Amino acid sequence: MAVHSPMPRRPRLFRRTVFLTLVTLTTFAAMFMITSAFQQNGLTPQELVLLLLYTLLILWISTSFWTATIGFLVLLFGGDGQSIGRLPPTASPEPEATPLRTAIVMPIYNEDPQRVFSGLAAIWQSLLETGRSEGFELFILSDTRDPEIWIQEETRWYRLCEEFDGHGRIFYRNREKNIARKSGNIEEFCHRWGNRYRYMVVLDADSLMSGETLVRMVDLMEAHPNVALIQSPPLPVNQKSLFARILQFASSLYSDIFTAGSSYWQLADSNYWGHNAIIRMQPFVKHCGLPRLPGREPFGGEILSHDFVEAALLREAGWEVWLAYELAGSYEELPPTLIDYAKRDRRWCQGNLQHVRMVFARGLSGISRLHLVMGIMSYLSSPLWLLFLLITGFEAYIQSQTLPVYFFGDNIFPVWPESYAVEMTTVLLVTLAMLFLPKLWSLVLLFTRNRRKLKAFGGVFRVTLSVLFESVFSIFTAPVLMLYQSKFVISILARKSVGWPPQQRDAHGLSFKEAFLAHGGQTLVGIVAGALSYYYVPSFFWWFTPVLAGLVFAIPTSMISSSAGLGLLARRLGLFLTPEESRAPRVIELLHRNLERDSGVEESSYGKIVDPAACALHAALLPQRLPKKRLRHQLHALMYQLVEEGPETLSSAEKRSLVSDPDTLMRLHTLAWSRGESH
Repeated sequence: MAVHSPMPRRPRLFRRTVFLTLVTLTTFAAMFMITSAFQQNGLTPQELVLLLLYTLLILWISTSFWTATIGFLVLLFGGDGQSIGRLPPTASPEPEATPLRTAIVMPIYNEDPQRVFSGLAAIWQSLLETGRSEGFELFILSDTRDPEIWIQEETRWYRLCEEFDGHGRIFYRNREKNIARKSGNIEEFCHRWGNRYRYMVVLDADSLMSGETLVRMVDLMEAHPNVALIQSPPLPVNQKSLFARILQFASSLYSDIFTAGSSYWQLADSNYWGHNAIIRMQPFVKHCGLPRLPGREPFGGEILSHDFVEAALLREAGWEVWLAYELAGSYEELPPTLIDYAKRDRRWCQGNLQHVRMVFARGLSGISRLHLVMGIMSYLSSPLWLLFLLITGFEAYIQSQTLPVYFFGDNIFPVWPESYAVEMTTVLLVTLAMLFLPKLWSLVLLFTRNRRKLKAFGGVFRVTLSVLFESVFSIFTAPVLMLYQSKFVISILARKSVGWPPQQRDAHGLSFKEAFLAHGGQTLVGIVAGALSYYYVPSFFWWFTPVLAGLVFAIPTSMISSSAGLGLLARRLGLFLTPEESRAPRVIELLHRNLERDSGVEESSYGKIVDPAACALHAALLPQRLPKKRLRHQLHALMYQLVEEGPETLSSAEKRSLVSDPDTLMRLHTLAWSRGESH
């Protein structure tokens, strides 16, 4: 079905013109001031490089700032009448061929089965409570390689079906080959079962969505048949560590203005974040087949950050993609520590930098290229900041040898020569203002428009104190993340691929050894950089202190912020509260109830080969095929190795091979049962 967007061109053109004009004028104003300052004594090569770097960075900062500021104004004056949630329904160009059925799909890969299935049970229970669950079916799409987790997933799936009488509506399958990671997992589902469904809701392993939200998303898709995808803005919840709770608070308080601002200027050309979104199946299957990029990883091979590319393909085919900023009831979970956060960033960094090859692809519109560039800049900005700081320090050293020093310890700001002191000070203040004013906008909205929400954040005093602490924490962690991301970018440019390992999601305090191994190099960089700047340009040292402090104290910052005890203490003190903590939505209550109920379940044989029920279920779900003669010999050899040398001598892939063959599986079960083993 060929579709052309009914969204009028004029609002999109006007809004983007306003937005891009504001960003451009801000960038040129900053460029003019810093250029005027540099030109007082002629432009040196270092100053030319600094000017180029500052232009790229201020362009990136002003894009974020004006998105937040526009979102602040939209929310201050009651919302956007052109958002997907407020647009009047449009008539369908032609009747839908598929029935009104929605598949909720959750791809998983070596995840904690307890958390995954507790979350799915909460989603399904919440959906049942809406009275409209008959239009939904649930799929657990497993790419899990670990054989023990695989069997636990199957037993928990069966329990889920039994609990909700979900046989025939709640499905599970484990792929034999993990081809193309998550995108390949979704692709296989679409090709095998996509014709049964009009819509598909894609979840991550840590996703949580209320039944009301799922129903509302389907209603929006039905009301707007030219829409191919609606992205909900997920809020982070449920973490206990101090690090994650600070980030949860920041996201809960600040994200509204950013999502509202993004929706304002993107309108029907928004982006896809890979999860917590509803997708129209027919155009997705038709247009979103992903190619394998030529060359090897990290820039070639399978497309890792598939979501940006899929949204671009839908937009180029004439379909609408929306960010429903007003849609509540969508949640996710954050990594519990600074180290885990950086590891997740490493995977995302590789996926986003891979888009460099697609920015210049034929047939993409300007807005699609802009989305790809923004994803790239979210990681490329870190090495640009690092390079900017290094050249600034070098330039300060050169100036200290030839001209009066600009930095004096008794002054808060640099003391520039009188001829351009105003310009440089203004540039500095403008940059800092654009970084921190969005926090103020969020507080103003909270104080003036959301009195009930203000109480859920802990009241005026506590939320203000939380914002101050969060700002200090972000100042300390920003240099650490800058070095991490710079290292990631350099590693990727050197063609080192990280793969796609599973995430660590559970709260766990970091030991000194873990923190030292992760941050020791950054601490050393901070000490050496501080010593050099203090010795050669002592006045510059004091100006450089915020960056140096974040690096020097990276180890204690990481250890302290990983503590769940401190996170819970902050909650008792009313700091970093979120509305979801103050009064948990129904779906989150259900998740907590399920986790508490399952925490007492005996796992010694549950979901293991020795358990007859688990073994029988696993055997029933295996494809019934006769292994080739060579494979049978290999399986016999692995069995002898298992018996004679122990299971620890087998790799995870070898164990998976053993439990993937029905005959070998039964031999393993008989052996374990006869020995009375529980593992």
